[in-house]
Amino acid sequence: MNQRKRYSATQKVEILREHLENQVAISDLARRYGVHPNILYKWKKQLFEGAVESFGTKHQKHVQGQSVRMSQLEEKLKEKDSLIAEIMADNIRLKKKYNGEI
Repeated sequence: MNQRKRYSATQKVEILREHLENQVAISDLARRYGVHPNILYKWKKQLFEGAVESFGTKHQKHVQGQSVRMSQLEEKLKEKDSLIAEIMADNIRLKKKYNGEI
């Protein structure tokens, strides 16, 4: 029975580093490590997709965090405006009642 080899993330990066930095052919790496070439291409794709996320994440989280915070502050401001309008209406009503205008 042929058992599958399991590679850690670190091992996968080391294998791909050989390909990218030393220009070792995928076919040579596949033979050396006993992995199908398609698996190496899949790892390479995952590496680059992860790289885009790692470079963009910090900025995106910052912008997203600011957007969420801004929405929270806008909502809080609306609540305060509503409360102020209600208090002012009560104040005007009480002034009219006190002055006998009602």
